[in-house]
Amino acid sequence: MRSSLTLVGTLWAFLSLVTAVASSTSYFLPYWLFGSQLGKPVSFSTFRRCNYPVRGEGHSLIMVEECGRYASFSAIPSLAWQMCTVVTGAGCALLLLVALAAVLGCCMEELISRMMGRCMGAAQFVGGLLISSGCALYPLGWNSPEIMQTCGNVSNQFQLGTCQLGWAYYCAGGGAAAAMLICTWLSCFAGRNPKPVMLVESIMRNTNSYALELDHCLKP
Repeated sequence: MRSSLTLVGTLWAFLSLVTAVASSTSYFLPYWLFGSQLGKPVSFSTFRRCNYPVRGEGHSLIMVEECGRYASFSAIPSLAWQMCTVVTGAGCALLLLVALAAVLGCCMEELISRMMGRCMGAAQFVGGLLISSGCALYPLGWNSPEIMQTCGNVSNQFQLGTCQLGWAYYCAGGGAAAAMLICTWLSCFAGRNPKPVMLVESIMRNTNSYALELDHCLKP
């Protein structure tokens, strides 16, 4: 089984898979922001949360210690986080798609040419740019009431108050940066240039196939 990638292309495929998995996993994990409420630790991502208050007996607030996503898209605390959810999700999907094609290129001949590799690198740059944009939008939602309650009622846009950024936020941003800078550059040398003999054979096959189909159509 022959690969359609060069040695650099194999490294590119591996790094593409690592960056895509890192960014996508971080996107789904609710550990972008850490704070506390009613003496309990609370964490958020863009569309998920761990530990939330509910009304108990006597109208007192109690903390439910479990993780889950918001009931609907409109229930996400702020417009900035809603935009961040869409933009970051699109970027992760694009990185995963390119990574899957790159891994398939390791075991399928003639799948990724030099030009195709460069086009996939451009797609990775766009995917990393979308995730980076989502990370930039995230601090705009820190002034929502739900976040302020968790961050000591002193948080604001780009001001965390008593909260702190979580490891998943840095992981998503790091994966996006690696995809934009390293993977995009490596993709320029990932695909193999098609050999002239292979090009001639491919043209001849297509020509013969077309001639047979034309002859079949012309026969009464």
